[in-house]
Amino acid sequence: MKPFLLLATRAEDAAADDEYAAFLTFSGLPEGRLHRVRLEQRPLGDVDLDDWSGVLLGGGPFNSSDPHDVKSPVQRRVEVELAALLDRVVAADHPFLGACYGIGTLGLHQGAVVDGGYAEPVGAVPVSLTDAGREDPLFGVLPPVFEAFVGHKEAVSKLPGHVVRLAGSPACPVQAFRVGRRVYATQFHPELDVAGICTRIDVYKHAGYFPPHEAGELKERVARARVEHPPALLGRFVELFGRPAPFG
Repeated sequence: MKPFLLLATRAEDAAADDEYAAFLTFSGLPEGRLHRVRLEQRPLGDVDLDDWSGVLLGGGPFNSSDPHDVKSPVQRRVEVELAALLDRVVAADHPFLGACYGIGTLGLHQGAVVDGGYAEPVGAVPVSLTDAGREDPLFGVLPPVFEAFVGHKEAVSKLPGHVVRLAGSPACPVQAFRVGRRVYATQFHPELDVAGICTRIDVYKHAGYFPPHEAGELKERVARARVEHPPALLGRFVELFGRPAPFG
């Protein structure tokens, strides 16, 4: 099996390393099969898609919909690199799964509207699969309704007609979508369990997601959540696309 590529953008080591560990745990991949590139530290460079079973894009503090002039030089570089990579990913229908930041990145690339209209506070929300989601070979591993961890300042508010909506929540109608047959994105975090989201709460306490003095109470609330199913997406992604034979 060819390895998978994880693209990361978190500048804080505690959050970045915890994210990588979570992707390893829930994908079932050993470190030698999940190669991480921290895009906030260095340019992506040349990526030969034939070298990788699939590409994963984690979340982070960047907002795709922010005005260009308020984005840092690092964010602008990362966005240019990701757009060029997605040109090839989509054209080849190469296995791809973007989480949180990934849905805005892929959404804008495909002509979706991404803005702050459907932001969700940090916590657990009920996510419902659409009919297409229930029939999808990746998302079909999930129950029709499940709880998932979210926390985002922007979201997809309108999808173009060629994109298939797979899931939504009461406050955010686009929690997941698919382009082609093998290119996916989620607004919720499939890699997060309670320990993981508590690490994020600590790291991003002053990043504007919630009042800093509420961090302790927020961690108590997420500890009571019943988020069990989203990590199954990562194992299923590897099962579908990590096989020697072509998927489908």
